[in-house]
Parts: sequence; structure tokens; C-alpha cells
Amino acid sequence: MAARNMKEERGPTSGQLEIRFSRRTALVGGIQAALGAVVAARMTYISIFENEQYKLAAESNRVNLTLIPPRRGWFIDRYGKPIATNRADFRVDLIPERVTDKAKTIKTLGELLSLDKDDIERINRELSHARGFQPVQVKDGLDYESFARVSVRLPDLPGVSPRQGFSRFYPSGPAVGHLIGYVGIASAEDYAKNKDPLLITPGYKIGKDGLEKAFEDRLQGKPGAKRVEVTARGKLIRELSSRSDTPGKPVQLTIDIDLHNYASRRLGLESGSVVIFDCLTGDILTMASMPCFDPNSFSDGIGALEYKWLRQDDHIPLLNKSLQGLYPPGSTLKPMAGLAMLKHGIDPEETVSCGGGYRLGNRVFKCLGRHGPMNMRSAIMKSCNTYFYAMSNRIGYDAIAPAARELGLGQEFALPFTSQRYGTVPDSEWMRRKYGKEWSRSDTLNATIGQGYVLASPFQLALMAARIASGLKVDPHIIAGKRKPAQHLPFPDEHLAIVREGMDMVVNGAGTAVRSRLDLPDVRMGGKTGTAQVRAIKGGQRGQSGAWKYRDHGLFVCFAPVDQPRYGAAVVIEHGMGGARAAAPIAKDVLTFLYDREKAMAALEALEAGWGGTPVERMQRSLDAFIAASRGPTREDSEAAQKKQTEAG
Repeated sequence: MAARNMKEERGPTSGQLEIRFSRRTALVGGIQAALGAVVAARMTYISIFENEQYKLAAESNRVNLTLIPPRRGWFIDRYGKPIATNRADFRVDLIPERVTDKAKTIKTLGELLSLDKDDIERINRELSHARGFQPVQVKDGLDYESFARVSVRLPDLPGVSPRQGFSRFYPSGPAVGHLIGYVGIASAEDYAKNKDPLLITPGYKIGKDGLEKAFEDRLQGKPGAKRVEVTARGKLIRELSSRSDTPGKPVQLTIDIDLHNYASRRLGLESGSVVIFDCLTGDILTMASMPCFDPNSFSDGIGALEYKWLRQDDHIPLLNKSLQGLYPPGSTLKPMAGLAMLKHGIDPEETVSCGGGYRLGNRVFKCLGRHGPMNMRSAIMKSCNTYFYAMSNRIGYDAIAPAARELGLGQEFALPFTSQRYGTVPDSEWMRRKYGKEWSRSDTLNATIGQGYVLASPFQLALMAARIASGLKVDPHIIAGKRKPAQHLPFPDEHLAIVREGMDMVVNGAGTAVRSRLDLPDVRMGGKTGTAQVRAIKGGQRGQSGAWKYRDHGLFVCFAPVDQPRYGAAVVIEHGMGGARAAAPIAKDVLTFLYDREKAMAALEALEAGWGGTPVERMQRSLDAFIAASRGPTREDSEAAQKKQTEAG
């Protein structure tokens, strides 16, 4: 029995083991075969169907594409002269992956390029976020000497990449700051709106203000590219190929840049604007506004102290006074008022006796003098308030306001500037809408002489002068091109002739601007002076003294030649204390420049000798003094002061 049990407990036989082994071998082999088939199928799929995708990925890891910023299109004037160009620019970048000792490299660059604390903080910050071969800007706008100093140290500075490119350049400097605007690097907001990698490419700048911003699409061009081979970790091996950029297209303006530069310089120490139109086409020939910032400073990256210096100037150099400055136009509106009065039946020969003022109820509105009997022509010539008080009180200001709008006041114009102000032409409807009250006769008298609620920009005043001179409703243009013929103004030629005669007498008769008569043999200028109060002043001073910001504005509108008008202009001098004193002499010299440049330049150079040089020279001295004052006394100054104090006591 026991022997039988031992027989029953015996293990599997060899045959059974062979069968079991064979089964397991087959199972493992089958699994391996299945896995092999899956791998083979996947490899086949990748190599055939996803070949292009992985090929591109591999190529992308091996080859990097670096964008080359395009050169911006130029701004040129009506004769093809450059207003904004590009100039060779030397810059230094860091290639983060190749920098072996960041602290030492930045310290050395700081000494070679005179980097300040802000620059070094920015470079460290950008390096901490940079990866691989994406360059980090160290400094641009370098001169050749600085570029060369870095270049000769390259063997000791791995990762430093000196390069030559192009940067925006404005040959006229501050003369065109308000006209053209400026460029700058794209902000985070710009990149959030447009994820174009070109926006974050070192050296690339976009239009930030003015025409530079308005024509960004036309000016920016297409970028070039450089292909370089890199390792898996981004190290540069060699340059493979490059494609040059396509420059942006030029924009031609109606501006005469020589005239514009002259007008900017002629404004001298004043704060104001000169605007000149071709009164037959509406072309803007100059739109000078001074003082101004230098757009080259913004293109190169303006410093904190220079920006603070601009912000603290009470002459507001950051404001475009031609388009954004609004002023009471004063007596420059009297020719316009004369046209309205003629249209509403006033006889131009009718006289009003000026005894020094006009009584309205219990109030006397004063005139500038006792002019005696005045008709329309002589009232314009002498700028007699009493005549215009009397006639406007007869027809009402609702009859005058439409004429102001026909001549361009209070109107909006389709110009490619980012910011304009359109002023105010009030009337009874405007008063009810704005203040909820009725227009009064006192309001009429004030508005007729360009005070009260009336506001206009120098641009609008120049357009008014151009329309009166030509009799055409010309539209203003800043971009050169074909023009549509302008329609005639809704004023009879004989009415226009009467106010032009009055303006002729202002300069060439016994008027308020006889000292600004053109010193040219065959050219006469007609015009109208204006003096506008900044605030109500009691007593006899009338804003002719005291603090600068409380003095009267000086204005002058004009046209030339009187017999065949071609140019219409306006000059506005902030707190100039009178149109005849401050504005008309500038208009005289600027219009002289149109006919005799040598004579005009001789007059300007004599004036600049007394002003301390050109605007660029004066600005640089002022900026240097401001920076020196902001940084406090130097070590040498302190030692000298201490020595002096010791000696004294």
C-alpha cells in the first residue's frame, strides 16, 4: 500500500516537462513577436506617415533661425529730401548659452561701455530669463570706438556678440519731433496683441507716436533671416546661410523740410508754433512746434534724467502745439467776422465812431485806443474792437459762427496724426447744450474779438488764413499725392477782397504790423495781429508783464503775396505779450525764407548768436546742466567747497 502511494506522489515526467517548456517558450516567443510587430508597425508609421514632422523637428533642433530686423522706410519731404532715415548702428548682445562667466562678462562690458546701474540690472534680469542662443541686448547706438573696444576683447569674452545694424535717425533733430513722432522697442502690451517674434528681436523698433506710428504697416518692411547650426544644447557651431531684409516703403510728405527747419529755429527761445499752407492745394508746408524733444533720444532709448528734464519744463516740449495747443485767437478772427457781417448785409463803408469802448447796458467793453470813425477796412487795419462790438451786436453771434466753421475753425480733419484738438466755435445752441443757459449779448461781443469761449489751434488759424487768401475751401494734406480741386467758399469775391484789403493795410498801411513788412521788392504780406488774454486781469497791465505763464498770447495770421496769394500762415507765441511784438516778426522772416533764403538765414544767424546757438546746442547745454544738478556736487566740488570753508574760518 505504501509503495503504491509513493508511486502516486511521483513528479511530472520528462515528457510533461518538455511539453510545459515548449508551451511557455511559445508564449514568450509569441509575446516577443507581438511586441516586435507593434514596434515595427510604429516605426513604419513614423518613418512613412510622420516622416516630415520629425524631420522638421530634428532640423529645428539642429538649425536655428535668427531674424534680422528690417530697415524702416524713410520719410521724405515734397522735394525728396530726407526727414527720417536709417543709419549704421553698432550694438553689443550676449548669447546666453556661450557666456561662461556672467558676472565677469557683465562687469567687463560695464567698464568698456560705461554701463550705468539701470543697464546692468536690466541685463542681469533678461539673462536670467533667456535661454540658448536667443541674444540679450547689452547696448545699442554705440559709436565705432566703443564697438572696437569690445571687438578686440572678444577672445576673453565668450558669448559677447558685437553686431552692426541700422537705427532710426532724424537729421533735423528736435525740429521734427512733433511732426514725425518717434520709434521704440515693442512693449509687453504690443507683443500681447501681436505674437510676431520679430517684436522681441533685439534691435527691432516700432512706431510709438506721430506719423511713425500712423504709417507703421507701410514703414516696417520684411525681416531678413540667418540660419546657424547649433548643438542639442544650443551651442553655436557655424553659420549656414542668411537672407537680407526687405526695407519698408518710403512716405513722401508735403512738408518743405528746409522751410520747416528754418521755422523751428526762428521760434528761438519762444514757446509756440508756425504753420504754413499752400493755399491753392491745402498742402502743409511746415508745422513747426517748439520747444520739442529730440526724437533721436527716443530712438536710442531715452534716459530717465532726460525724460525728467523734458517733463519738468514749463514750456511743455512734449506737447505738439500746432495740433494740440488751443488758444483764444484774439483779433485774428476779425477778418472772419468781417466776412460774416458782409454776408448779413453790413455796408463795409458804414462807419462806427470809436471813443475807446462800446457801451452795452451798464457795462463798457474797452477798445485798444480811441480810433475815431472806422469802416470795415480801417477797423481791421487798426484792430478796432469798438467797430466789431457794434456790428456783431447788430447781427448776433449765431450769424458769425457759421463763417468761422466754413473757414476751418472748430472742425475735425482727416489727418494721420494720433492726437488732434479741434477747439470751440460757440453759439447759442452750443451754450444751451454745454451749460444749459442762454447766449447773451456780452458773449457775442467777447467771441467776436476772439475771447470768451472761442478756442482754436495754430493749425486751424493757418487754414483760416489760407482759405481767406485763396477763396477756396482747401482741405489740409500732409501726404504728397493727387488733390481734388477745392470748391469755392460761400462768400462772394468782392467780400473776400474787402477783408484782404484790410489785412493788406495791417502790414503795408498804418496797421498794427507795419514793422513786419516784408523787405522784398515785389512781395507784400497781408495779415492780422492778435493778442489774447490768458486770464482776466484788473488794472492797466493787461498781461504785459509779470509771471510768464500769465502773460498774453501773441498771434498773427497772414498770407502772401497779397496780389496773388500762394501761402497762408499762422504764428502763435505762448505768452508772447502781443501779436505785433512776438508773432508777426517771426512770420516776416519765415515768409522771407520762401523768397530769399540767404537774406532770411542772415537774419536768423544774427538772432541765434544772441540766443546762445541753435536749438540743438541750447538743448544740450540745458540738459547737461540739469543732469549735473540732479546728480549733486562732484567729489572735486565738495573738496573745493570744504577747502574754501576751512580757509575762511
